Amino acid sequence: MNLEVISPEKVIYSGEADSVTLPGAAGLFTVLNHHAPIISVLKKGTLTYKVGDDERMLEIESGFVEVKQNVVSVAIEQTGK
Repeated sequence: MNLEVISPEKVIYSGEADSVTLPGAAGLFTVLNHHAPIISVLKKGTLTYKVGDDERMLEIESGFVEVKQNVVSVAIEQTGK
């Protein structure tokens, strides 16, 4: 699936990802390849995404995510930025 993570300052990541785990308003949830469409508010926590064997983490303050047609678009406010 294609993942794009952006903040007001820059594009943090744009490329392929195997999974994305997000701190949703109702709790953590994971998006995998061909996930059903969803829009969700994100709360303070850790956004984790996997690219192959590489696991990357971002601390976020808030944001939102849209999943549609195997594209995951995440807009965030980062901790300490």
